[in-house]
Amino acid sequence: MVAHSSPKESSRPRLVVVTGMSGAGKGVALQALEDAGFETVDNLPVALINAVVTAQDDHSIAVGVDVRTRDFDAARLLSVIENIRQNTHIDVGLMFLDADTDMITRRYTETRRPHPLAPERRVSDGIELERQLLAPLRESGGLVIDTSHLLPADLKRIVQGQFGGGGVRPMQVFLMSFGYKNGLPRDADLVLDVRFLKNPHYDKILRPMTGLDPAVGAFISEDPASATFLERAGALLEPLLPLYEREGKSYFTIAIGCTGGQHRSVYMVERLKEWFAAHSIPVDVRHRDMPRPPHAPKRS
Repeated sequence: MVAHSSPKESSRPRLVVVTGMSGAGKGVALQALEDAGFETVDNLPVALINAVVTAQDDHSIAVGVDVRTRDFDAARLLSVIENIRQNTHIDVGLMFLDADTDMITRRYTETRRPHPLAPERRVSDGIELERQLLAPLRESGGLVIDTSHLLPADLKRIVQGQFGGGGVRPMQVFLMSFGYKNGLPRDADLVLDVRFLKNPHYDKILRPMTGLDPAVGAFISEDPASATFLERAGALLEPLLPLYEREGKSYFTIAIGCTGGQHRSVYMVERLKEWFAAHSIPVDVRHRDMPRPPHAPKRS
């Protein structure tokens, strides 16, 4: 099964440059890195990055840079990153945070804040201009995280899974249920479809329930295909997970989908969680599209 070691183990100090679209979660990502032991600096001028990093070359540092940064220029930032990578012993990484235009617009509308590139125009105008300015960074080959459907806690787990410092650490496994009608989860590494199972939606009593309710679970488990799915899913994952970890994967997301993300996918995620527990593999679970109780936290 999953070996509790990581090829990313390193004694070298690290630099993580956190950039991306305004409203995509840069503050959350920097906080996650600070919690993981990084010294963090936000909106550091590009001209000062090299000096600050080399002066603190015995510490791991996370630097936030975006279009609000004075002297921002994508090409210049990439040049600075490459210079540090080539001429120092520092391990350098780039993280780009992105989100759908509709989601970013909604976040700005909810907070009533103006977009930094459109203080007196439509938010969508600023978002489009920002995408053009940041395109070289998004396409540079760094880690891209789409936060459109992530809770702040989910984003923190992903960031810490990727950049959570040195030392021996297992690959983090994340199970997610979702509904196809709301789109595929963009951060999924493996997607499994359970729309072939009997659908509780067509039972008037079960329809308002979720896959967490025992009655729904009993209904789905009556379908012989549910046991077959769990058996075959375990047979697939058992040899694959160590291989992904060997290749340097520090965070692995398995998404299980049904039509609406309320019944079948939720139930099968919970059953698959039991399989992981039986194999002593810790997992995090999120039901993306399951109806939320009142006062549930908002998405990032």
